[in-house]
Amino acid sequence: MTPPIPLESLPPAARERAVFLLEGFRERAPDFPGDIPGAELVLLCSDYVAQTSMRHPEYVLESLDANGRMPPRSDEEVRGWLRERLAAIAEETALKACLRELRHRELIRIAWRDLLGEAGLDEVMHDLTRLAETLVQGALGWLEEQLHKRYGTPRDHEGAAQSLVVLGMGKLGGGELNFSSDIDLIFAYWHPGTTDGGRSIENQEFFQRLGRSLIAALTEATPEGFCYRVDMRLRPFGDSGPLVMHFDAMEDYYQGHGREWERYALIKARAIAGEPAAGERLMEKLRPFIYRRYLDYGAFANLRDLKRMINEESARRERVEDVKHGGGGIREVEFVGQVFQLIRGGRDRALQRRDLLGVLDLLGERQLLPPHAVDQLVTAYRLLRRVENRLQMQNDQQTHRLPAHPFDRTRLALSMGFTDEASFEMALLREQRRVQAQFEQVFSAPQRENGDSLEGAPGTRRTRMIGQLWSMELDEKEALPFLRDMGFDDPVTAYEGVRGLRDSPVTRSLSETGRQRLDRLMPLLLGALAELDAPDPALPRALQLVKTIARRSVYLSLLVENPLALSQLVKLCDASSWISDQLTHYPLLLDELLDPRVLYAPPGREGLKEELDHELGQFPVEDQEQVLDRLRQYKQVQTLRVAAADIMGHLPVMRVSDHLTWLAEVLLERVLELSWNLMVERHGEPWCGEGAARRRAHFAIIGYGKLGGFELGYGSDLDVVFLHDSNGEPARTSGPRVIENSEFFGRVAQRVVHLLGAFTPAGRLYEVDTRLRPSGLSGLLVSSLDAFRRYQEGSAWTWEHQALVRARFVAGDADLGERFAEVRRWILARPRDSAALRREVVEMRARMLAEHASRDPGVFDLKRDRGGITDIEFMVQYWVLSNARRHPEVCDWPDKVRTLEVLGRTGVITPALGAALADAYRDMRNRIHRLTLAGASTRVSDPPEDLRALRKQVMDSWDELFGDVAADTAAPGKTD
Repeated sequence: MTPPIPLESLPPAARERAVFLLEGFRERAPDFPGDIPGAELVLLCSDYVAQTSMRHPEYVLESLDANGRMPPRSDEEVRGWLRERLAAIAEETALKACLRELRHRELIRIAWRDLLGEAGLDEVMHDLTRLAETLVQGALGWLEEQLHKRYGTPRDHEGAAQSLVVLGMGKLGGGELNFSSDIDLIFAYWHPGTTDGGRSIENQEFFQRLGRSLIAALTEATPEGFCYRVDMRLRPFGDSGPLVMHFDAMEDYYQGHGREWERYALIKARAIAGEPAAGERLMEKLRPFIYRRYLDYGAFANLRDLKRMINEESARRERVEDVKHGGGGIREVEFVGQVFQLIRGGRDRALQRRDLLGVLDLLGERQLLPPHAVDQLVTAYRLLRRVENRLQMQNDQQTHRLPAHPFDRTRLALSMGFTDEASFEMALLREQRRVQAQFEQVFSAPQRENGDSLEGAPGTRRTRMIGQLWSMELDEKEALPFLRDMGFDDPVTAYEGVRGLRDSPVTRSLSETGRQRLDRLMPLLLGALAELDAPDPALPRALQLVKTIARRSVYLSLLVENPLALSQLVKLCDASSWISDQLTHYPLLLDELLDPRVLYAPPGREGLKEELDHELGQFPVEDQEQVLDRLRQYKQVQTLRVAAADIMGHLPVMRVSDHLTWLAEVLLERVLELSWNLMVERHGEPWCGEGAARRRAHFAIIGYGKLGGFELGYGSDLDVVFLHDSNGEPARTSGPRVIENSEFFGRVAQRVVHLLGAFTPAGRLYEVDTRLRPSGLSGLLVSSLDAFRRYQEGSAWTWEHQALVRARFVAGDADLGERFAEVRRWILARPRDSAALRREVVEMRARMLAEHASRDPGVFDLKRDRGGITDIEFMVQYWVLSNARRHPEVCDWPDKVRTLEVLGRTGVITPALGAALADAYRDMRNRIHRLTLAGASTRVSDPPEDLRALRKQVMDSWDELFGDVAADTAAPGKTD
């Protein structure tokens, strides 16, 4: 807030004019206090306030408090004033006079406080918006009551009363109205029907009459002026459309005929009058049109085109000094904020807000704009909006241009706290240049239509020829040498690939916009591929991705608008067919390419949980379809980040598995929470026991295999066992529909398995394997901890105890998880016959080899063959089971690497052997990750020398441990 310039500091002509105006007002208002500082500046800077105060001095006098100041007014004070007076009005003429009186009273008070520096921009915008809302609401209520008397109440076909919903658009909807703004409105009502009065008419006719009357009440000129110029052109079909539409018709219009600029217009739409609940329902219907569920980078091009048209119109109308439409003006700040809303609002509901300053702050928090850019835009916007208001306060005119008359420019500078216009205009120009720079940074087309090189610069010919290659202006004889020069070893295949995409049915069926975007992208993509050392493998992957996303041309825009994303795409397609397949199947992942800092830095476990909480916090829990889709998308995003960091060498192999395991744990926790809450909602919580022993029963998920051992890879399934601790009778839920605890826990587990494994358009979370539960597929899906212990103690096979080595609690009740850990330790530490254990371990391994081992001696399966990961796994499990009684610490960890370290430290094996097997395990795991990312199997043909040496080392360790029993199990008859 800027304090007013003292009277003695004003230029002589301005000071003389100010004194004259104040003396004239005092003649009309003898009771006006003589010691109000700045009153003369208000009258000087606003002819509107001066003239209206002369006609109605009571408007000023009645607004002053006992100290001669104009205080702020609450919303209820303003609305109460109008409500009280409307109650006594019987004619439409009186209605119009009353509305105009309130407008003048409030505008004088708002201008007075603003010009004296007593109100900040936020207060001014709020008060101006509140005034418009109050006048619309008051007029609508009074007029609707008159029509009810004549025609009755509009009702739908089921008898529900209907009312007109008035949507405020633009700055009115955003709570940012300026001093002399038009108001953009749209009228709607809920359902068709008829009124219930003696002279019944269709609801459509009723609301059209009401709408016309409302417009007249606000716009018609009377001796007291008018309230607002009302603009209805933003309604469906514009001036040629009906004045009012019911909700379903409006929804059909936007889904079938809505244009891009209408999405932009609806960002700020808000029900300002009528039934609030009905207005919210309407906005929910329109939300899918405004905010796409995917990232809509086409908004850049659309808003860029819209801004170009505005610039052309500004030039035509000579709007050089226009603080709204001109370069660096208010409109450019709005476009910067709103383009991110259009692009990301469907994915990030926090961006679905109407106030621009709030949006800009959020863009800074989300790191979508740098903090300094947000600061500059906010500072400039506040200055520009204050200038806009001061301009309009001069004569209550909707203008955004700096005045041509020198004295008016002086008054404007004085109203802004500057003593001369030169210093004011320099400050204004500085802020406009900052806005323009930020606008260009966001909206400048990253590549020119015909390439990214200037005419005559190096690379121009190459760029032009790449464009001609895509457009097929080069014939095959010209294209093949050029492709070879671009680095393709097989130019014929490359040429056929490019031509195949161009001539494909997908490309031929594209809309004009889609084809234009594809024609922009392909030369850029081909140029980026040519920068690779060996582009041949990456080209078909990239072409397949483009073919897949072409019909969703917003994805083409994403890559055109973001050169960094395009370069990351090419790099990842080159490095990994698995990653390119993921991007092709789930194009939503393309958004992750925008920021390499995030792409190559996957979060830790707590970070994963926080990000997931934020992601799901945007949607009501009861909308399970949306929640489940988001869970799947979240998994894909996080897996892509891990894979990208892995393939680029930013994560060592053990950290890759850690991240993938943490991700599975976080998702398991959330799926269990969803399943549990649904069952509790239906049946109440599970309880067990009686009297003092009565307690809640608990549930836990135990991870086995790769999940239990922190060894998940890309595409791994989840081996899980479900446990509960319910015991004692009665064991049932607390209502409303009581069921036995065993049934409750069974349904929870079934739902967890279903939610994890169900396929949706967003893919599936995980394939789940529950066969490691007691008694396998023939056993109960969920066991009590006591039953689990009894089974492990008396019925479990040795291989089930081996599996228990890699088991741990992963989700559910932590106390139950601790009790499971105690049972695990107790089972693993039971006394065992070492010879029998060795024989059973070797027999199980022999069965696996008989079923899964490679038959080709030149092939080595890193997982299943002799000398592979499974051999290491079985040796570790044997050492744990045979030594846990004497060395319980060997049970501390479920993963092989840390267990091998403990085994070496306790003397079960030599530290050197433990380190060698751990190194071999890490090496093979790393190779498996690389093969998966390359789209290859774990079966390596003609293994390299270093891998053969690793394999021999593992086989030698196996033979040293189990050699004396291996021969006894080699015969086929002994492997059954």
